Amino acid sequence: MKRNIAIVAGGDSSEVVVSLKSAAGLYSFMDKERYNMYIVTIVGQTWQAEISDQEKMPLDKNDFSFTRNGEKVKFDFAYITIHGTPGENGILQGYFDLIGLPYSSCGVLASAVTFNKFTCNQYLKGFGVKVSEALLLRAGQTVDNNVVVEKIGLPCFVKPNVGGSSFGVTKVKSVDQIQPAIVKAFAEGSEVMIEAFMSGTEITCGMYKTKEKTVVFPITEVVSHNEFFDYDAKYKGQVEEITPARISEALAGRIHKLTSAIYDIIGCKGIVRIDYIISEGDVINLLEINTTPGMTPTSFIPQQVRVAGLDIRDVMTDIIENEF
Repeated sequence: MKRNIAIVAGGDSSEVVVSLKSAAGLYSFMDKERYNMYIVTIVGQTWQAEISDQEKMPLDKNDFSFTRNGEKVKFDFAYITIHGTPGENGILQGYFDLIGLPYSSCGVLASAVTFNKFTCNQYLKGFGVKVSEALLLRAGQTVDNNVVVEKIGLPCFVKPNVGGSSFGVTKVKSVDQIQPAIVKAFAEGSEVMIEAFMSGTEITCGMYKTKEKTVVFPITEVVSHNEFFDYDAKYKGQVEEITPARISEALAGRIHKLTSAIYDIIGCKGIVRIDYIISEGDVINLLEINTTPGMTPTSFIPQQVRVAGLDIRDVMTDIIENEF
């Protein structure tokens, strides 16, 4: 019997478009001889399985199933590729735990912690991981420009504390830009993080672990032609992505080791991608952890898998079968 796999996409953030592209990527990567796959979209209260472009079936939220032609279809596994809420922050994971459906990504706590950039960075700081100085503002809180300059310095980044794909992010270079940037970031969520700028080389490293093995992928160097690695750079090609990164073997080894250690400290599961800035003297600074990384054919993870000489289909099978 083939297992039924739900590729869960959509979500309630600005990243819904990216999520749907990742779902199409995953659909093309998985072993069709081994699995029956359905793209399931969750947007607000509308949960549906896509049978074809014309036919979409509503999901029963009691057990995440759908009924077609009088026959009930239940899933054996959910591959979560929602970037943002509710798929990246632990909410959907909690629901799947409750109904007993195995899924691809980190559990509730690891998802919630990594999704909250400020919390995650402060937590990892306690383990000696280097992170940039940061301030957190919650809804209704304000901060004086002088405090930002004094504590964080300029230039700095003002970004939503939760979210991704660089929505609502501003690189602030002068004092008069601070408050408008905070307003812009608050438009994306209820918490804003003001983070010190770190100059250096941006790199990213993906990995996964199963019961049998640890697989750390080659590192990608990110050279943005824009002011920073923003939405246009990420999704409109205004960037060079060089895999493997142009760094020494010794530094690559340290990054691999740190990535694997962070994976264990947080208690991750499935494929995770960690972004870093390498500053002067080969200092490795954590930027952020992505627990549902983009999975379009041109995303970092598929690129890294190709350079590693692995077959993405085998990687997908590893992730799915590890749950059984």
